[in-house]
Amino acid sequence: MKDIEEIKKTAGIKIKKEGRDGFGGTVFPVYYKNGKIKVVNDIDKALHFIFSWGCGFEHLSVSTPVNTPTWEQMCFMKDIFWDDNEVCMQLHPKKEDYVDNMQYCLHIWKPIEKEIPTPPSIMVGFRKGKEKEDMALLKKYADEMPKI
Repeated sequence: MKDIEEIKKTAGIKIKKEGRDGFGGTVFPVYYKNGKIKVVNDIDKALHFIFSWGCGFEHLSVSTPVNTPTWEQMCFMKDIFWDDNEVCMQLHPKKEDYVDNMQYCLHIWKPIEKEIPTPPSIMVGFRKGKEKEDMALLKKYADEMPKI
């Protein structure tokens, strides 16, 4: 998690409520004009959030009043609250554990005391600029696979 004071200095962020285990507010879109940051105070384009830490997790809830946040919006929000080298996750829980209290809301989670295991990136594809390295990994994994 980034430093709380650093998060609060994010352009376009408005903190509405704070507690001992987190805070919530709105992030308005920003753009640059003549070298200056301009905030778009349009509530329909804003991302509402609650960020908290407790029960062993850092948790970010992101919503809009009109539609479910996009992948790009969730990546944008992840970058506000966590560093580039931190792994966070969106989960699909067991059906019996579903909670749907808000129509247009998604969540990002990060365990506080544990590392999130991640699969090899080669299972998705080749990374730009690292194709040779990824090809060698793919060959290594293929060579290690049991023969049927």
